[in-house]
Amino acid sequence: MIQALGPPHLRPYWPVALILLLAVVAAWFGAPLPGTLEGLRTAGPYAVLGAAAGVAMWFNRERAFVLAVSLLAAFAAGDFWPTRLVFTATATLVPLNAALALAMPERGARFGRAWRWVALLILEAIAVYGLQSGANPERLLNHWLLYAGPTPLLARLTFAAAFGLAVARAWPNHTPLEVGIAGALVAFFIASTWMTNLPIYSLFMLTAGALLVAAVLQESHRMAFRDALTGLPNRRALEEQLRALQPPYAIAMADVDHFKKFNDTYGHDTGDQVLKLVASRLAGTGGGARVYRYGGEEFTLLFPGERLAQALPHLEAARQSVEAHKMTLRGEDRPRDKKEGAKRRKGADGKEQDFARTDLLLSVTISIGAAEPGKRLKTPAEVIKGADEALYRAKERGRNQVSR
Repeated sequence: MIQALGPPHLRPYWPVALILLLAVVAAWFGAPLPGTLEGLRTAGPYAVLGAAAGVAMWFNRERAFVLAVSLLAAFAAGDFWPTRLVFTATATLVPLNAALALAMPERGARFGRAWRWVALLILEAIAVYGLQSGANPERLLNHWLLYAGPTPLLARLTFAAAFGLAVARAWPNHTPLEVGIAGALVAFFIASTWMTNLPIYSLFMLTAGALLVAAVLQESHRMAFRDALTGLPNRRALEEQLRALQPPYAIAMADVDHFKKFNDTYGHDTGDQVLKLVASRLAGTGGGARVYRYGGEEFTLLFPGERLAQALPHLEAARQSVEAHKMTLRGEDRPRDKKEGAKRRKGADGKEQDFARTDLLLSVTISIGAAEPGKRLKTPAEVIKGADEALYRAKERGRNQVSR
């Protein structure tokens, strides 16, 4: 499975690398299609790019939709009108459209926005048609920005801009959609350098569409099985894992102590910061622990292949890690800009001096209950219930402790 390959942040890169590698191998070693299948050379990219546009629209992904439709229009233009001007224009306009979409916030492809992009493509097509029908289109192509084959300097610049924006959007969360868009742009750039070689051009246009389909599906899977606030796998992901779970294993339920007090005293934004803090601390739990956000302020730690006695030291270390990390609430009078803060600290004599601060250091603690399967607790659902009971015992004993 892709999810088993490497650290979680690298998972979105595996489908992109694999699909691009298969395309390169096919281009290098692939045998020519027989005459009876020659039509697939054009039908394949149309089908895959059309599917990419449809999937992006269905899942309401604006950036993927813009790139898919731009690629589809570019392939159709080159298929019906294979001139140097058309190839140069598509090599430039496809990454330009992608860069425009990446530069703007993602607002979804539906509810009228898709038609704005379609209108832009129509305007671009009209402009290219006008230039092609002009008195001397070759004169335009001899300009230093456009001269140098199907990938002139202008096309390379727009590709660099789009690729850079895709990488910036993917960082630091390594989002599958933007990683896939970056891969699709690479596939299109390779295709654009081989526009006069129909088999390779078609193959990499098809590859670009396949990368977009995979990216949208992977992004949708991530949203379905990941908690948006903490980035941890959610309860649905836990339930999927529990179906295949076999003893030995241990399950722990962790709960933030006095969480309602944080929300009531400091507001929900601070409550969200507390949950992120706890999630980041728990994510580093040893012993092969898999951490999930169960719901609200509650987290689940799963130790597949471990007995409870083996998991308890790791749970205690996680509890101590949360307790030791102090969360700072910035005072309203403290400048957010470091330079402004340094300027305010300097007196008339140029020496640094303190000014009044109202920063608060908050200490967050968690209570943990753990259980394992046995005579009384046979199924994973029963073990979770047993861990919940142990969690209540930890709360009754004063909180900020691990109970079994």
